[in-house]
Amino acid sequence: MERRDKIAARLKRKKRIRKKIAGTAERPRLCVYKGLKHMYAQLVDDAAGRVITGVSTLTTEVKAGMAYGGNVGSAKKVGEAMANKALALGIKEVLFDRNGFKYHGRVKALADGAREGGLIF
Repeated sequence: MERRDKIAARLKRKKRIRKKIAGTAERPRLCVYKGLKHMYAQLVDDAAGRVITGVSTLTTEVKAGMAYGGNVGSAKKVGEAMANKALALGIKEVLFDRNGFKYHGRVKALADGAREGGLIF
């Protein structure tokens, strides 16, 4: 399978998922992206068409004390940091958008970290 085919398959899964979920101000969408070296998470209000907040392995509070951003431990830290930011903004419930990625490994670790931090989904 070529790289183009893998990306096309992920984008197809992403479209299928996004047809079913849409974030609101009360219950935003927790959107996850994983690159080879870093993990990113954003809270998105689709009704207003804006990003509420975001965290990644590049943000200073997550990056401190972390050797590499593309592993399961780093993904869990991103999830916990996202939960802390969301709770500070008064958001407790979110919709989890895995963005077409399989729910295992780093994506699952980020979700577990967010749940441990206090988010409900």
